[in-house]
Amino acid sequence: MNDVDTVMELQKIDNTPKMLIIYCTLAGLISALIISGLLEVIDFASGTPSGTFFAVIGLSLGFNDPASAQYIGYGLHILTGTVAGNIFGQIALFWRKLIPHNMKRGVSLGLMLGISLWAVLFAPLATFGIQPKLDTFMITEANTYAHSIANHFAGLYYFVLGASLLFHLVYGVVFGLLAGRMTGVRLTMRNLIDARIKVN
Repeated sequence: MNDVDTVMELQKIDNTPKMLIIYCTLAGLISALIISGLLEVIDFASGTPSGTFFAVIGLSLGFNDPASAQYIGYGLHILTGTVAGNIFGQIALFWRKLIPHNMKRGVSLGLMLGISLWAVLFAPLATFGIQPKLDTFMITEANTYAHSIANHFAGLYYFVLGASLLFHLVYGVVFGLLAGRMTGVRLTMRNLIDARIKVN
């Protein structure tokens, strides 16, 4: 695809800004759901209780009930991935170089999104929010559930940080594939419609 074709396709996106935001939001939601599923698989494979990762998020926010902590953590994880996709779509409308007009471009932009989420959101939150809470849970046994979760993650901070980068990259790839595909299909349909109009 040459520069002229790219410019023409981006101009066509101008006519449907809401669709780009919808595509990116939907891609963010689906990507977050897939990553959440992978985290559950890891819990199962490692023999840890289901929802352990999500429970850590909930516990860090002060939800000490096991079920509540898991559901809150899960909900926030899905919401974050969805909102990230929505924000990306909105920014792409203003900074046109971020529009994922095909799958290849979508993947490269998605990887940038995944790394940005990890560096700006997860790493600081894990370092200054979650890890200090886990350390606190380690030295107190007032909440046996929180204490057992903290023991499970004891000494795994750097491993979790590295593994989370990998998960954010997977999120980015899935997001890029989906957003690029949906946007590309939309552009192809518009091209076909425009071609028919010209013929007629």
